[in-house]
Amino acid sequence: MKTKRQQEILSIIEGKDVETQDQLLAELRERGFQSTQATISRDIKELHLIKELTGYGTYKYVVSERRNSLNFAGRLRTIFKEGVTSFDVAQNIVVLKTMPGLAMAAGAAIDGMEIPELVGSLAGDDTVILIMRTNETALSFCNELHKMLK
Repeated sequence: MKTKRQQEILSIIEGKDVETQDQLLAELRERGFQSTQATISRDIKELHLIKELTGYGTYKYVVSERRNSLNFAGRLRTIFKEGVTSFDVAQNIVVLKTMPGLAMAAGAAIDGMEIPELVGSLAGDDTVILIMRTNETALSFCNELHKMLK
């Protein structure tokens, strides 16, 4: 039901300027979806909808252009929380240990982040080696990993 409702929300905002959650709720009800304002609010957050200024001085809901990068960040956290078993730093090198078979996914996710301090990465079956520019950036990256995995 949630997936169908969210697909309908995307369809509604694509075809019509919807300015408020109440308008969106009314449109959904007209299309046979019974929902609450709280549910619509969660849907808006999950779908990464934002309000954009129209040419008429009003606002309308649209899908955020950052949706893909936001989804990517969420997937990265999931990969790390589910797959990374440990990590350590040795000077400018960060070593990630993962569940068997997940190192390439973790490495690809990190590469996709386009971290300027990352010189390169190498992934095997259960180990990823990250070469950072300096010892300090390697240590800083480990601190960020620690926060992410909490």
